[in-house]
Amino acid sequence: MAKSFEIDKLPRHVGIIMDGNGRWAAHRGLPRSYGHKMGADAFGRCVRHAKLRGIGYLTVYAFSTENWNRPSEEVRGIMDLLRSYLKNADNYKKENVRTRVIGDLSQLDEDLRQMIVRVEENSVANDGINLNIALNYGGRDEIAKAAREAAKRLMAGEIALQQIDAAMITGGLYTAGQPDVDLIIRTGGESRLSNFLLWQSAYAELIFTGTHWPDFNGEHFDRALKEYAARQRRMGGV
Repeated sequence: MAKSFEIDKLPRHVGIIMDGNGRWAAHRGLPRSYGHKMGADAFGRCVRHAKLRGIGYLTVYAFSTENWNRPSEEVRGIMDLLRSYLKNADNYKKENVRTRVIGDLSQLDEDLRQMIVRVEENSVANDGINLNIALNYGGRDEIAKAAREAAKRLMAGEIALQQIDAAMITGGLYTAGQPDVDLIIRTGGESRLSNFLLWQSAYAELIFTGTHWPDFNGEHFDRALKEYAARQRRMGGV
């Protein structure tokens, strides 16, 4: 399959809004928790496929700052799935995946924060693909965090007002040091960013699909990559 796939332009950084787990389950008369479980399986497939295709950076939207408003049982289920992934993260280490968790981690349980630290430390030398898991993440909050860091430096006299520019804000984001997002894929039939990578996606190509996340597979991913390759990215030029 890998040998027959040929396009002349791949995105360096892909962001995915993994949407539709609950609706996938509802359409089958199943509990939402089962939809999230199948979504976790799709996540594993997606990471492996992105690595197979030579994608350097993959950022997935696992849990937003607004998702705390969901039923407490559903939130616990999502967090337990994340725990399960982190416990088995050594399998991803063997697959040469460097894992980072981005977002405001202060609201997470202590055991989960410790697991995140361990996984990040254990995968730091991996260079097959860089995986960002956006957890308790919000794009507006991220930009505000970067602005506060710049303001602190200004008040401390470390920088002048004129030095606060786009590059400084970029350096204060969770994804500092990584390329901006080239392509964002959203599954589940909705057509919005929902507070995901707002700064980093300023010039990203957007692809929305009606496929619910648990059904998303390598063929869907490849179709998105081919559509991306066919687009003209002018970046404000002609």
